[in-house]
Amino acid sequence: MAITTGQLIQWKQQGRSIVALTAWDYAIAQLLDAAGVDLILVGDSMAAVLGYKTTLPITLEEMLHHAKAVRRGVEKALLVVDLPFLTYQESIPQAMHSAGLVLKETGAQAVKLEGGYPAMVETIARLVQAGIPVMGHVGLTPQSIHQLGLRQQGKTQVTAERIFNEAIALEQAGVFSIVLEHIPADLAMQITQKLNIPTIGIGAGVHCDGQVLVTSDVLGLSEKQPPFAKVYTNLRETITKAVQDYASEVRDGQSPASGERQFP
Repeated sequence: MAITTGQLIQWKQQGRSIVALTAWDYAIAQLLDAAGVDLILVGDSMAAVLGYKTTLPITLEEMLHHAKAVRRGVEKALLVVDLPFLTYQESIPQAMHSAGLVLKETGAQAVKLEGGYPAMVETIARLVQAGIPVMGHVGLTPQSIHQLGLRQQGKTQVTAERIFNEAIALEQAGVFSIVLEHIPADLAMQITQKLNIPTIGIGAGVHCDGQVLVTSDVLGLSEKQPPFAKVYTNLRETITKAVQDYASEVRDGQSPASGERQFP
């Protein structure tokens, strides 16, 4: 049976940790799902996979294209899709249209929106009222990179209180879960203890109800690693070595298909 948003909330109550990772194509999604990942996020972090320097340039059309491929590889995990920059901030109707397209065209069960300021809380409340499950996201919000940078957020009392209050407001608006990104562990713990919905941490310490990382970071595929991401293997090195071995055999006159040496 496919995992539901309601199950995530039940798992928080049961103390069961939630495992989340990102995916950008069918092959990766299939592997993550088979490995038992609970929640798969088609994140706008996919921008790096497409060669963008930040998350800002990625379009809704690109997100839809990749989310459809991911959906075809997922049987059990809960599938959530990020709404990219400027596809939901302008107005509630714009957000409704973008979120509706994601659910209709990709088969995802939920969308994720960044921010917990009053206008965003109102937007999310309207989406939830319309039957669209929403995951929140506070702390470091990458779509605000030119305003916040990539620094840890919530380090001062003022900013910590703001993030704490945003999380509460998002729960009241109806989100089923909240991503807490790159905030102090004690702040993440306070939010997690306060909320009845699960928190999913990324660079927010061990006290969240679950953890998410960008899969390309986990696999060592990223050109740059964030300071909070653990690398579990180095596929850049493995793939480079495999391609070099292949190239060497081809140039030496061997057939990679049969393993037999070819003669002129």
